[in-house]
Amino acid sequence: MSKDNPGDGHAKDTHYATLRRAHRDARRERGEIPTPVQDRRKKNAAGDWTAPTLMPDQVLLYGIHTVRAALDNKERQIIKLSLTQNALVRLEIGPVEELGFPVEIVSPQDLDKILGPDAIHQGVMLETRPLPVRRLSALTDSPLILVLDQITDPHNVGAIMRSAVAFNAGALITTMRHSPTESGVLAKSASGALEMIPYIQITNLADALDELHKLGFTSIGLDSEGPAPLETTLAGRKIALVLGAEGKGLRQKTRSTVTALARLDMPGAIKSLNVSNAAAIAMYAARAHLAKG
Repeated sequence: MSKDNPGDGHAKDTHYATLRRAHRDARRERGEIPTPVQDRRKKNAAGDWTAPTLMPDQVLLYGIHTVRAALDNKERQIIKLSLTQNALVRLEIGPVEELGFPVEIVSPQDLDKILGPDAIHQGVMLETRPLPVRRLSALTDSPLILVLDQITDPHNVGAIMRSAVAFNAGALITTMRHSPTESGVLAKSASGALEMIPYIQITNLADALDELHKLGFTSIGLDSEGPAPLETTLAGRKIALVLGAEGKGLRQKTRSTVTALARLDMPGAIKSLNVSNAAAIAMYAARAHLAKG
């Protein structure tokens, strides 16, 4: 009998370790698991990860749905696509040499270093220019829009944006200050919706509401202490739903500028909802009103 090769066990262990790493990386690319924070700390003994400095005309988008939607948007100016081989297959974008912009094959760890350990990038990152600036005057044909009064959390704004697209709203309007700018976090939370609805940032919300009134919109501010339920307050053929930040709600100037204030009546023990959930319910009610003709 021949003796076992003492190196066989080590080679077998190395092979299985490689398979385990490949399986883990594939799950990370699919967004099933984040990059562990402790891994980042081991690799970066000099200190915590810090976000890269971006130019004003530079946006980093990530995630399969987000990047796929951006690539399909003809208004997007693409600078560079970085992705893993697995993500390239999942995106289904055809031969890379025919895309018309640079494509770089990278590892999940390469993207972790740029986007941070908590970004669920799914193995893909797209460097782009911001979307073109939109104006309120372009909303004349939109019967339903949303106006956000200093909602700062990009996750909430992204979720509202996704619902707005689902209810075919014409735009999402917010202020330049105290609201999220176009970013990877916002786009990932919106899961592609950022490419499907105008995201209009204005300097003065009260002035914007006055302009909307001139365009024929009835503006309704959602307020837990509103004098009447939303269903009985809806009026007109163009509706602008106005939502305030969680906690502080609508600012006083906004409350005095909207056409009417209304509340969402909830019969249960909990009387308040996350602002993104409230937005979805309000849009459903507004759509039911508009459908009556």
